[in-house]
Amino acid sequence: MQIFPKTHFDFIGWRWKFFTISGILLGGSIISLATKGAKYGIDFTGGTVMQVTFKNPVDIGTVRSAIEKSGFPDPAIQHYSGTNTYSIRIQPQKGESAQSSEDQLNALKTAVPDNPLTIDSKSYIGPAVSQDLFKKAVLAIVFSLLGIIIYLAFRFSNPIWGIAGIIALLHDVLATYGLFSIAGREVDLLIISALLTIGGYSIHDTIVIFDRMREKMGVIRNLPLDQVINESMNETLSRTIITSGIVLAVVLVLFFFGGQVIHDFALALVFGTMVGTYSSIAVAAPLVYEWHVHSSKKRPQAPAAIGGAAKASIKPVAKPKPAGNKKGR
Repeated sequence: MQIFPKTHFDFIGWRWKFFTISGILLGGSIISLATKGAKYGIDFTGGTVMQVTFKNPVDIGTVRSAIEKSGFPDPAIQHYSGTNTYSIRIQPQKGESAQSSEDQLNALKTAVPDNPLTIDSKSYIGPAVSQDLFKKAVLAIVFSLLGIIIYLAFRFSNPIWGIAGIIALLHDVLATYGLFSIAGREVDLLIISALLTIGGYSIHDTIVIFDRMREKMGVIRNLPLDQVINESMNETLSRTIITSGIVLAVVLVLFFFGGQVIHDFALALVFGTMVGTYSSIAVAAPLVYEWHVHSSKKRPQAPAAIGGAAKASIKPVAKPKPAGNKKGR
């Protein structure tokens, strides 16, 4: 299905504008991660996290005071606007156990005896378990990236294409990770799974464009590389918009109607879907073009074939014969 059957967007001509946007996006993420850092959830830090809903409105100071009086200082309390629901996160304490969460709940009930509360969720993770989960999350990311690199190395004979795809993938993951740092949202196992999903979606979208580029390089041998890449991206634009639009519609439903439990997970997918679609067009393919331009030191007139396609043939120009005096008959 073609939504834009005759588009002729000059994506390569806009590449420096795209690079500037990506630079601002990644720069903000890096600065936030370097200054604020990431706020890790209970999965990686250990401790207790609970979500409670009061029947009537209650002041956040009352909730904080009740938790501190039960022997747990500096609790991180988040109030969900428009509701009487609070998320209470308590850093791991020495000697803390699963029973500690019961003590905290009893302290809350004692502080507001005339305001019944409902326990929406409650979790306790010990220090050893949290460290093990953190190591496994890091290994999951490393092995996923390694698998993608190996796949791209076999898929495209030119390693630069694989490197460009990995850069686009890291662009999306880092931008989403930075968003959570800027917004002060917690990064837990659910968010790690969202980052891995974003990486897989991003590289898949990039490979679709790369495949079309490779096909056209084997067929069109008399056009500059920028025109070949532009035609490839314009031809796959409808597919990109349809696929991304459907995915975005689903994750937007999760974001608005999925509830507080998966709200941050849906936020990561919404942002990651948009930035992943953008990077396939604005980062991966332009990086391939820039490498070809700088490697040849001039604008290429016949793109080199990728993946076993025949190389472009250039016919030599015949030299003119020197003019001589004609002998009369």
